[in-house]
Amino acid sequence: MELQRGFPLLIQQYKALFTKNLFLSWRNKRSTFIQLFSSLFFIFIIFCIQKATESRYASSSSFENVMDPKSLVSPPIPPCEDKHFVKLPCFDFVWSGSDSARIGNIVSRIMANNPGRPIPQSKVKAFRSSIDVDKWLFSDPMRCPGALHFEERSATVITYGIQTNSTPAGKRGNFEDPTFKFQIPLQIAAEREIARSLIGDPEYSWVVSLKEFAHPAFEIFSAVGTIGPTFFLAIAMFGFVFQISSLITEKELKLRQAMTMMGLYDTAYWLSWLSWEGIITLISSLLTVLFGMMFQFDFFLHNSFAVVFLLFFLFQLNMIGFAFLLSTFISKASSSTTVGFSIFIIGFLTQLVTTFGFPYSNNFSKTYQIIWSFFPPDLLAQALQLLSDATSTPGDPGISWSGRSKCAPNDTECVITMNDIYIWLVSTFFLWFVLAIYFDNIIPNSAGVRKSLFYFLNPGYWTGKGGNRVEEGSICSCMRSVPPLEDSTPDDEDVLEEENTVKQQAREGVVDPNLAVQVRGLVKTYPGTTKIGCCKCKRTSPYHALKGLWVNFAKDQLFCLLGPNGAGKTTAINCLTGITPVTGGDALIYGNSIRNSVGMSNIRRMIGVCPQFDILWGALSGQEHLHLFANIKGLPASSIKTVAEKSLAEVRLTESARIRAGSYSGGMKRRLSVAIALIGEPKLVILDEPTTGMDPITRRHVWDIIEDAKKGRAIVLTTHSMEEADILSDRIGIMAKGRLRCIGTSIRLKSRFGTGFIANVSFSSGTNGAPAVGDSVTAMPHEAVKQFFKHHLDVVPKEENKLFLTFVIPHEKEGLLTNFFEELQDREKEFGITDIQLGLTTLEEVFLNIAKQAELENAAAEGRFTTLTLTSGTSVQIPVGARFIGIPATESAENPRGTMVEVYWEQDDSGALCISGHSPETPIPPLVQLNYSSTAPSSGRHTLGRTVPVYGIVIDPNQIRNANS
Repeated sequence: MELQRGFPLLIQQYKALFTKNLFLSWRNKRSTFIQLFSSLFFIFIIFCIQKATESRYASSSSFENVMDPKSLVSPPIPPCEDKHFVKLPCFDFVWSGSDSARIGNIVSRIMANNPGRPIPQSKVKAFRSSIDVDKWLFSDPMRCPGALHFEERSATVITYGIQTNSTPAGKRGNFEDPTFKFQIPLQIAAEREIARSLIGDPEYSWVVSLKEFAHPAFEIFSAVGTIGPTFFLAIAMFGFVFQISSLITEKELKLRQAMTMMGLYDTAYWLSWLSWEGIITLISSLLTVLFGMMFQFDFFLHNSFAVVFLLFFLFQLNMIGFAFLLSTFISKASSSTTVGFSIFIIGFLTQLVTTFGFPYSNNFSKTYQIIWSFFPPDLLAQALQLLSDATSTPGDPGISWSGRSKCAPNDTECVITMNDIYIWLVSTFFLWFVLAIYFDNIIPNSAGVRKSLFYFLNPGYWTGKGGNRVEEGSICSCMRSVPPLEDSTPDDEDVLEEENTVKQQAREGVVDPNLAVQVRGLVKTYPGTTKIGCCKCKRTSPYHALKGLWVNFAKDQLFCLLGPNGAGKTTAINCLTGITPVTGGDALIYGNSIRNSVGMSNIRRMIGVCPQFDILWGALSGQEHLHLFANIKGLPASSIKTVAEKSLAEVRLTESARIRAGSYSGGMKRRLSVAIALIGEPKLVILDEPTTGMDPITRRHVWDIIEDAKKGRAIVLTTHSMEEADILSDRIGIMAKGRLRCIGTSIRLKSRFGTGFIANVSFSSGTNGAPAVGDSVTAMPHEAVKQFFKHHLDVVPKEENKLFLTFVIPHEKEGLLTNFFEELQDREKEFGITDIQLGLTTLEEVFLNIAKQAELENAAAEGRFTTLTLTSGTSVQIPVGARFIGIPATESAENPRGTMVEVYWEQDDSGALCISGHSPETPIPPLVQLNYSSTAPSSGRHTLGRTVPVYGIVIDPNQIRNANS
């Protein structure tokens, strides 16, 4: 099947990833809804604030265009209850001059002639002088809105004074001006009645009207211009946080890594997210403007729709690019909310500074303006300020599309225009986007993989050629250097032969057409770390995960890599797939170097990987996963549906094809991961423990799939199932402690590293056809057979039962087996034997022996000791892995050389050696040479109150063997 390459593959991957983003957003409806409609909530809050502010000044005409002001004719004295903040009972007014009867008559006429409402006597209080009024006002304040002070100087002269509190007051949205509400009505009433009194005509017409000047509206308070920057920033922060969280989640869960291993182009990945978030941003910006118009804001109605919409769209798009950039520095999705909140707080503070005029003013240099404009919220605050000022009064025209490059209305300094802000938002967006791609490549990921600082200058990066040359790699520069690994020669002859073959081919530059992978001395070392705490410094030494791996993987074969946990299997696979950087050595996969970025790009197009842990989207179905990865691999679009259905059927997931992977069981997820690894007919398939969690029936079905998949490709398999390795593998390599310990076919390993042959002898329930009566009758042939094996082969049963005996026969007895079993078959009836089976030891036993031997070597190299507690209660310190131990201070007349024990070892769940028991104490043979030089003091004496431990004497097993022979 011909796969897509180049630009057609880029388009195909882009479409698949865009569809994936669409599905994820649709199935996460809550976050998508918030991202789109959060503007409605915030604009409604702005609307409420705007209306609350306007209602406070509703009684004032200052904020309106007054062309023909209305006359206010002889306003009456209002009731005192109409005054804001007054105590009850209250008085409409108080007056002084009560000694004069003429003044009293004037006040009575004021009360009676008040337009529209005569003032009752109880609502007026009289005083003799203004001093008395002041005393009363001081002692009992807030009882009246004003006072009149009369003085009769002569028959033709009466003077008066008015006393009011002229401070404007607002209460519950109503504005009160004491001058017009109380002072002027008192003044008109006093002058009217004084004039009538002096003229002597109580009906004398006295009409006074008041009229304000015609004036334009003063600048109206704009909630959009004042608090809008903060709220619109909050709207953008929803998309910002969701986007940065999505990117980091895919990085943290290694979802992007899985796609990259299958040949994903970085360009397709970034473009798919950009286009999807661009659409979300477009809709969100459009809704923001429409909601603003729906609430009848002058800001949205009077400014050009295109100008306002473009501002919100470019700003939110700029924040998306900013999120792309920040995501390259963050590794935990849980940090995205913290980062978003921090950006919001910083943006709020800088916007606050911007609204006060910094730095977009002639008072500040251009340098400040340039630096300040790199932060998107600052540009938004300035743009909103310009648009708000352009609609600050009802008569302002706003900013039109054609006037976007001109000075905004009411902008007296004209430091920056709307067009300048657009250019800044577009320019910085491209800057963030390019920097995001650059830092994504050069910043080491969690495994330390990165490209060189100037990777884009390499022609191969653009042409895809030159992948067979080693130009990059090693540990990234951010890690400190590690000590070189010491060269060592393999102990096993097969491993040594394999290593020499690979080295010779590498020296001669020979490319074997039958090889898929050639691993050349692969080394991976994790550098030590230094943790500085309070008054102490803790350092860890470097860890050598791979210590020089030389091996060939042939085409049309399955190579099984076995080893205990921590042996280096997964590290080797991670190095081959580019997940983990290589410390030393190299590997060629179909001629492409894994230490060259171009080579790794070529490798990923031809491999399929089933990782150790399932890397799946919980919100996507199994079918959608296969469609996605089939598009990433470049399968023709017409065949993807058929291939996906076939793959699902092979792993028995047809009925669950449309169910989300998050609902799958562990076994179903592993089957889906196997199907993903095999899709697209890769030349190399890497399966890291693919059948973990599967039931026996499904496991054997997957084995059949893997067996069929060997045709035309190479497969590298790691597993902890020895049965799986035995059935599927063409060659097996067992690793331990970072090294390859043995290599070969299953039969070869069993014959070389197994304990020997397994003989199973089965007995009938009775002897000579008669049923057995009691254990004594049954035991007789058993004993005879055991004696027969002991006499001829010197072996004893490993397991025994009434119906069978199991013997382990060492390899060195192989020459005796032919005659031995011929004689045993001749005596079958005599011994009551019904069946004799002979076979090699299991692969599991080989595995355990190799792992145990590696642990012994490692313990000896590290010089670790453990405590052996004897039956007598004595504790002895012995090296881990030592077999024969001499017990110090046990010399006696009967045993002049002392006693010794044989120590039995086993491995715990972590693979470490621990003591399982020991033999009874026996005399040390006379010919055994005791080595005291490597032991510590042999007696437990006290030094300064401390007991020195007793160390055992290590005895060479060969000496024991020679002494017993």
